Amino acid sequence: MKKFLIILGMLTCLLGMTACTQNQEDAAVANPLQIDDESALAYAQQVIDAINQIVVAGLEDQYASDEVLSAALSSWESAVSDLGEYQGIMEHTMTWDEDSVTIEATVDGTDHDAVVSIVLDSTGNLTSITTNVQRSMSELMTNAALNTLLGMGTVFIVLILISLLIGAFRYIPVIQEKLSGKGKVEKVEKAEKAPAPKPTPVHAPVPAAQPDDGELVAVIAAAIAASENTSPEGFVVRSIRRRGGRWKNA
Repeated sequence: MKKFLIILGMLTCLLGMTACTQNQEDAAVANPLQIDDESALAYAQQVIDAINQIVVAGLEDQYASDEVLSAALSSWESAVSDLGEYQGIMEHTMTWDEDSVTIEATVDGTDHDAVVSIVLDSTGNLTSITTNVQRSMSELMTNAALNTLLGMGTVFIVLILISLLIGAFRYIPVIQEKLSGKGKVEKVEKAEKAPAPKPTPVHAPVPAAQPDDGELVAVIAAAIAASENTSPEGFVVRSIRRRGGRWKNA
């Protein structure tokens, strides 16, 4: 028990020394703008009132060339729907370092409160103005639940679409077969509809010229005469005609 108390006392001393060191370091860094809390509050009041009047009047386009002010107007305009009607500043804090001063003003709205953060550099020029709406824990939980449901719903929808696409793959071969069969039928129909080629006319063979009987008799007589060494003038050659008879019927 004594050891535990000793350790606890040592830790307390260390934390106290750390806090003292931190306070000394903060005190060592002077406010670069040398302004007090009242001046910071008055400055924040003027800036927020001006931004609200510009947004209410719809004059944002006139300040589009100023990047810092244009961003400040856009941030305030996006917060107005949740903030409601601007009522005024409830409280403020001011922090600084060697290069900048930050004024955070909590503004009161009819629907929600918001924190306006105004940052100035060491010369007093505005570097940024942002407005963040403060929501209750129940609202944060509700928004988180809605975002979760929306994300899960999107994932489920994508998975369903992917499963439908995968299931449709089995119909692709059937469709291809139908399309290929249709193409074949069209080719066959075109082939059937094509006119048949016209037949090439075949000319009948020209009959060979038959020799005259007189010429044939003269040739035969000359052949006989040549074989017997006689004159063909005394030969008489008669035509032989076939009669139908037994030989034909046999």
